[in-house]
Amino acid sequence: MAPSPCVLRRCPGDRDDEGVGRGVAVRWYGDRALLVEVDGLDAVAAVRTALEREPLPGQVDLVPAARTVLVLLDRPPADADAARLRGLPLDAPAADGGARSVELPVAFDGPDVEEVARLTGRSLPDLVAELTSAELTVAFGGFAPGFGYLTGLPEHLHVPRRSTPRTRVPAGSVGLAGPFAGAYPRASPGGWQLVGRTDAVLFDVDRDPPALLAPGTRVRLREVG
Repeated sequence: MAPSPCVLRRCPGDRDDEGVGRGVAVRWYGDRALLVEVDGLDAVAAVRTALEREPLPGQVDLVPAARTVLVLLDRPPADADAARLRGLPLDAPAADGGARSVELPVAFDGPDVEEVARLTGRSLPDLVAELTSAELTVAFGGFAPGFGYLTGLPEHLHVPRRSTPRTRVPAGSVGLAGPFAGAYPRASPGGWQLVGRTDAVLFDVDRDPPALLAPGTRVRLREVG
């Protein structure tokens, strides 16, 4: 079966009819995938959850990002697949009682934790209390294998990235940037505000799944000494 003629360009319906009002578009992505483009993280979560509950025929993987979900298939996509994707619900998904949960042990002694407390107008104990009570979810992975972008921080804990990134952030560092929290699986450059560190193994090729913080995983931070 040949790929749809709308490979690498807009397909019928992409933002031109039913897609425009819903903020969704579907693109052919090579000959074994479709890329769903939406307006934000809530819509990404809704698309991912819907396709985990009711996959497309031949669906082999989902790769969510900040505004897209890549749907990988074991066959060439069809127009019917694109039509179904354009019709998926984009409202916030209901809580998934079967979602995987992870408790991440964190020592809140990062080099930026006092600056974050100042930026958010919290005392250090209050900041730690709010971070450990937040119900976080891995929205998507990126940057490095095993790095999960955690959403669910209250808005008053959103802080800007550092004006000058560090050339080396130690593995296990836990940081904040904008609406996200995250933990560095390996040493690398980075510009997030570092509030702590964890000794959890965030990525292991011999584990299934290799990433501890895979998309959809619910995460709680637990303070350790």
